[in-house]
Amino acid sequence: METMENMLDQNEPGRGKRASIYTLGCSLNQSESNLLVNTLRNAGYEIVPFGQPADLGIINTCTVTGRADAKSRHMVRSFIRKNPHAFTAVIGCYSQMGHKQLMEIEGLDLIVGNQEKLNVLAYVGKEKNPEPLLVRDRIERKDFTIGVNAGESPVTRPNLKIQEGCDFMCSFCIVSFARGRARSRSFDNLIAEAERLAGSGAREIVLTGVNVGVYNHEGRDITAVLDALDAIPGIDRLRVSSLEPSTIPETMLERMADPAHGLLPYLHIPVQSGSDRVLTLMKRHYTRAEYLAFVERAAREVPDLCLGADVLVGMPGETEEDFDATCDLLRNSPITYAHVFTYSDRPGTASSRYADKVDTGTINRRGAVARGISKEKRQAFRESQLGSVQSVLLEYENDGVWLGYTGNYLWTAVRSKEGYRNAIVPVRLEEAHEDCVTGSIHETQYAGAI
Repeated sequence: METMENMLDQNEPGRGKRASIYTLGCSLNQSESNLLVNTLRNAGYEIVPFGQPADLGIINTCTVTGRADAKSRHMVRSFIRKNPHAFTAVIGCYSQMGHKQLMEIEGLDLIVGNQEKLNVLAYVGKEKNPEPLLVRDRIERKDFTIGVNAGESPVTRPNLKIQEGCDFMCSFCIVSFARGRARSRSFDNLIAEAERLAGSGAREIVLTGVNVGVYNHEGRDITAVLDALDAIPGIDRLRVSSLEPSTIPETMLERMADPAHGLLPYLHIPVQSGSDRVLTLMKRHYTRAEYLAFVERAAREVPDLCLGADVLVGMPGETEEDFDATCDLLRNSPITYAHVFTYSDRPGTASSRYADKVDTGTINRRGAVARGISKEKRQAFRESQLGSVQSVLLEYENDGVWLGYTGNYLWTAVRSKEGYRNAIVPVRLEEAHEDCVTGSIHETQYAGAI
């Protein structure tokens, strides 16, 4: 007869064990790792910070650049070295694309590609494997659901995965191969997770995916998602992580400009290059003029809009004239800041077969110049907001200083002895610093501290 202890062990395979997750890459990876945290907790695991002793380590990987591949391998080896007797699993994009290199890592137990990454616990064994078990299935092209686990949100501003994959096939990008073609999450399923997040105290939801703007499930588009999330009690703010320029509906700007709607005045719209010639080489879906027309319109229609962009320098065939066009666009547009990436050949992509490769020294120089422009633009935006009163979601406290983001994505510090965790407070912005703005609470009342 089974004892109660044995029955508990079967229901909670991780009972008495510790697990840690390390996440590389994008907000979509962060969202998936947060889902896994709840899965592990429900299985009985204690979640410990990566680097502490653990019985199970999961590394959620990225493969967007060669540097990301190397960082993924480094983190796997680091965990194995510190936890030689632990069960080590690698999941995600590098597992999908670089499984052959991962198979060579001594001490690795499990490699799971993107199709099964959220089911990783089903493949975790009680003992270490003599060689890695590879679970790398073909990525299905169909809309999907995600198991909505009970449990608290591990973060104040959780990412909500609503979409997966991409059909655009940009010439430099490996993501369409790593994550498959575009597909959307079931509308009811994502709303169920959002309701759980709201119930656990989340005040802001960040919508994430590979190409979020193409979301469409049974006739419901991204605007329908935003409106449904806005109606959930407890969710006060909505933010979209990143949107392709050609996918943004006009209704989104209308929601941002409406003070009664929770959608925040923030857009991150990859531009990649300011040169039409390079945009053609990249197989992007817009021209320089079309991009500028949209961001200028957005800046006119949405007060205090923060407008971020992705920029890729060193694309094969990019000349100094092309790069100058990118710098000109960054300087003379409403773009507030840019995430600057340096080109990295990804095997299997169209651009890896292009001639006229740009040398590493030139790529690095261009990257430094573009980042310098971004730094100037970001600081100018901080200074432009001084004197205004902005709503700030305060996330945590450090030595008497509360920290959080304004609606338009300024990292803000407020000194106060009061308990403001997870509270939305009005803050007068007073000083601009290199990495944040500082201010003071404008009113004594605030929207519901948790």
